[in-house]
Amino acid sequence: MNPKHCYVLAALALTTQAAPSAYAADEAVVGLITKTETNPFFVKMKEGAQQSAKADGAKLLTAAGKADGDNAGQVTAIENMISAGAKAIMITPNDSKAIVPAIKKARAQGVMVIALDSPADPQDATDALFATDNFKAGQLIGAYAKTAFGGKPAKIATLDLFPGHPVGIARHNGFLAGFGASGITAQTVGQSKTADVVCMADSYGDQGKGQTAMENCLQKNPDINLVYTINEPAAAGAYKALKAAGKEKGVMIVSIDGGCNGVRDVKAGVIAATSQQYPLKMAAMGVDAGVAYVKTGKKASGYVDTGVTLITDKKMGGVDSKDTAFGLGACWGK
Repeated sequence: MNPKHCYVLAALALTTQAAPSAYAADEAVVGLITKTETNPFFVKMKEGAQQSAKADGAKLLTAAGKADGDNAGQVTAIENMISAGAKAIMITPNDSKAIVPAIKKARAQGVMVIALDSPADPQDATDALFATDNFKAGQLIGAYAKTAFGGKPAKIATLDLFPGHPVGIARHNGFLAGFGASGITAQTVGQSKTADVVCMADSYGDQGKGQTAMENCLQKNPDINLVYTINEPAAAGAYKALKAAGKEKGVMIVSIDGGCNGVRDVKAGVIAATSQQYPLKMAAMGVDAGVAYVKTGKKASGYVDTGVTLITDKKMGGVDSKDTAFGLGACWGK
């Protein structure tokens, strides 16, 4: 789940019409704009795009926001890539609404735009969305926790992303639906709250903020026995707070992302289960679609599910999962 400096490759020097660049004539030019360039999720996404671009004989331009939430940096990156000849751009929006005017402008100039990981708002502002089914990712860990609890009363803390983010809402609501809440669907607007949720706090997907959020939740309700976290850094922070309070053995933590550190935390028993997503696959599919558009004029459209797998070493009957050996073989990060 989870975002730095905008840049365009030095080889993108523009040439005059009288002497067009070699790659403009022979190669498809596609762009990838991530939330940041340091988050391991987006590092892996860039790696997937580079591998696919090399295999497809395409020129890849890459850029990123300076920090999570840097919409202006992403707008500039879109403009630079169009000037450099990109006919297809993939983007993980830092601000799903604020980026829409820049996307509309790009599409009006004949550029195909694909959102990766996070949708624009509205989703159809882009030509297509290649992403994890985040509601399903939440459902998987919710169903796992429900089965593990076996009818024992739960006192739940949810360590969410931040207000209004579609990925945060989908994961949160999916978890509650998987845990058995009725009436919650992927179309539910806003974060739901059920009677067994005793604390909801925003972690911003950050370990330090996750620790603080967990500390605050424990002050409100020291009997919390189940923690949902938006991602694995927040889970690591929650565990640190629980351990400091001497409660780590009596509380189950479930999470989403499937990064290598997160899977190691599953193996170590810090996290009971996590839903793994695949950023390399998202980007590779995006590059392939971009090259196809440049060569044939056929645009990608709609939502493409890039898959999600529950990772745990403590299998629960009726809940499909893979172990941490599989998870470490498919994870991202180091």
